Amino acid sequence: MRAEKIPVGILGATGIVGQRLIALLETHPWFEVTAVAASDRSVGARYEDAVHWLLPSPIPERVRRLVVKECAPPLECRLVFSALPTEVAASVEPEFARSGYIVCSNASAHRLEPDVPLIVPEVNPEHLQAIVQQRRRRGWERGFIVTNPNCSTIHLTLVLKPLMDHFGLRQVMVTTLQALSGAGYPGVTSLDIVDNVIPFIPNEEEKLETETRKLLGRWEEEAFVFAPLRISAQCTRVPTLDGHLECVSLAFERTPTREEIIEALASFASAPQHLQLPTAPARPIVVREEANRPQPRLDRDAERGMASVVGRIRPCSILDYKMVILGHNTIRGAAGAALLNAELLVAQGWLA
Repeated sequence: MRAEKIPVGILGATGIVGQRLIALLETHPWFEVTAVAASDRSVGARYEDAVHWLLPSPIPERVRRLVVKECAPPLECRLVFSALPTEVAASVEPEFARSGYIVCSNASAHRLEPDVPLIVPEVNPEHLQAIVQQRRRRGWERGFIVTNPNCSTIHLTLVLKPLMDHFGLRQVMVTTLQALSGAGYPGVTSLDIVDNVIPFIPNEEEKLETETRKLLGRWEEEAFVFAPLRISAQCTRVPTLDGHLECVSLAFERTPTREEIIEALASFASAPQHLQLPTAPARPIVVREEANRPQPRLDRDAERGMASVVGRIRPCSILDYKMVILGHNTIRGAAGAALLNAELLVAQGWLA
């Protein structure tokens, strides 16, 4: 337990990811929400009056009385979590970083920039070294931007990481079945999604194919070197509320046995587990042996929604193996990812 909690702000606090962040931070041992910011139509209102609260838990008592601020400095905090739409984040996040704030972003605006770390703490914590170059290039003395990936990318990459380390990876084919909450609120209309599957999510396939290679690559002093991995993605929207399912086929450099795959996944642990970060799952990857698992309704809340759940591991007649991956898209895939990044920053001394 830290003697004094770190004040944090939420940009885009009224959206679904902002709400998830507020709920996750309610009893956090390190952080305390001291500022909420949102669009102009909410500025000046109390949070409880500005938000259409969508979570089953009530609005935390302290946050409900906070007055919504403009998404611009100054805010009464040192660190901000950004749950802003991409087009807004593109200009707002650098403004905060330039003003000395640490920005943990869930938006896609800066993920692929050559000096911005794109982080999954179990996968590539060493990429935080790019912060030094980011500050130098942009003339920022204290502030910086760190991003987390797309929701589907996080769960895919978590599973690929131990497999790549143990056996090497050559090719990945992935088809996603993505939940409605991933589209935000109000999201997809009922007339479009009921009795239907939508085989297109704008920019989603490009994110999966590109972000995964950045995450599994390396930082070399002044630049990111992307992993030499071939990835083909197809992304669909399905009538599930929470939990993205991914059907994945893999080609390895050294083909493992099924037992070796299971052992590599089930035993995987990394920096968040070793550092015992508050939001880190004890088991980042949960392996299910049942023939009909994982399923969104049954498995999305594994490890408080912070784990990737893997099942149906079996040989593939075209590549080497195929499997099904499931993950909670608004917890580990969004709000929880940004929160875990912030905890890693604290643990490694970046907030000093």
